[in-house]
Amino acid sequence: MDDKDTPRVGAAVRRRRRNLGLTLSAVAARSGLSVPFLSQIENERARPSAKSLDRVAGALETTTGRLRAAADSARAVDVVRAGEGDGVRRVVRGRHQLSALEFTGEQDLGREFQHRNDEVMYVVEGAAEVEAEGQAYRLERGDTLFLSGGVRHRWRAAVPGTRLLVVAVAEHIDATFDPRR
Repeated sequence: MDDKDTPRVGAAVRRRRRNLGLTLSAVAARSGLSVPFLSQIENERARPSAKSLDRVAGALETTTGRLRAAADSARAVDVVRAGEGDGVRRVVRGRHQLSALEFTGEQDLGREFQHRNDEVMYVVEGAAEVEAEGQAYRLERGDTLFLSGGVRHRWRAAVPGTRLLVVAVAEHIDATFDPRR
C-alpha cells in the first residue's frame, strides 16, 4: 500500500476510543503499540501500516474495514474524480446521509427496486425510461424524477451513452416519518 492509499483514520480511531471510554494508554496496552504512535495516528501525523491498523482495530473491538468506513464518513470534503468506476461509479464515498451513484452506458438492470428512503434521478446525458407506480416516464437530458421512499420502480438507459445520476437518502438512515412517534 503506498502512502497515497494508506488510510487517514485518525479521527475515526479517536472517536471509537472515546466512545469506548478508553485512554490512549489502554489502547496501547491492548494493541502493543506505543502511546506516542497512537497519538500521532489520531492527530493524522502518522499513518499506520496494515498490520498496525489491524492491531488498533482489535484493541478498539472493531475491524479495519469499519475504521476505514468511519474515516471516509469523517471527511468534510472528498473529491471523486471522473475517471473512477466503470459503468457504475460511487459519486459519494463512505457512509454519509446521502448516497450518490452515476450509471454510464446502456444499463438495463432488468429488475425492480424499492428503497426505504427518497431518491432523485437526474439524466446527465442521453435518456432513460423509468417505470414507477404503474406509470412509464421517459427522461431526457436535464430531466429529474423524484421517488418517495417505498415506491417500486425500474429503469433502463434508452439510448447509448446515457449517464444517469441517482442521489438518495442512504439506506442506513431512517428518514421515514411516522407521526405516531
